[in-house]
Amino acid sequence: MINSQGLLLSVCGHDYFLSFNRVPWMRDASINDVLDVRMSGRNAIEWPSLDVDLEIDSLRHPERYPLLIRRNEFDSVV
Repeated sequence: MINSQGLLLSVCGHDYFLSFNRVPWMRDASINDVLDVRMSGRNAIEWPSLDVDLEIDSLRHPERYPLLIRRNEFDSVV
């Protein structure tokens, strides 16, 4: 499910809501790019066309992962 607030993601039998406040780069991504998600090993998921990887633990325990995100070495911390 994708709505104006974020997306609902089902991973390994668990549902997680990813707010666009937490993953702002997905807000303007195409639906095709957002739906192009897959497992990356046993402990992560990836969106290859967006060059985004997230550890599953960050979905389970977002409080353990501060909102300091860099998409590449040239981005400033947001």
